Amino acid sequence: MNLYKFENLMVQLLSVMGYKGDEGQALVTQKSNDHGIDGIINQDSLGLQKVYLQVKRYAPDNSVQMPEITAFSGSIKLKHADRGVFITTSTFTQGAINAAKDLNITLVNGEMLTNVMIQYQVGVEIKEHYMTYKIDGNMF
Repeated sequence: MNLYKFENLMVQLLSVMGYKGDEGQALVTQKSNDHGIDGIINQDSLGLQKVYLQVKRYAPDNSVQMPEITAFSGSIKLKHADRGVFITTSTFTQGAINAAKDLNITLVNGEMLTNVMIQYQVGVEIKEHYMTYKIDGNMF
């Protein structure tokens, strides 16, 4: 999947999860020159409550590090905002985790991302469904 499609998928996921709110909107920023912001979730119809999004499609062995978190925080602060979500397909270093806590940035690593995509059925589809049965002993 190309990066822009991945950014769209992540904005769609947060919308389905309810972050957009009933009257809000969600959008992906332009492909380049986005100043570290990949998506914006307006939680209300006037856009007074915003959540900014940064996504990184990294290989499993390429962890997001603290400088990427602090750079994203700077981009958020330039927008006069106080919150953000940083999503990666890989993991975060301990330095990145510590920085995110201090900077009010929610982190979503690859494992959590997979679980949330399955839970909200965004970007996935059910291939097969199995049911198993046991005899109800109370009926016999």
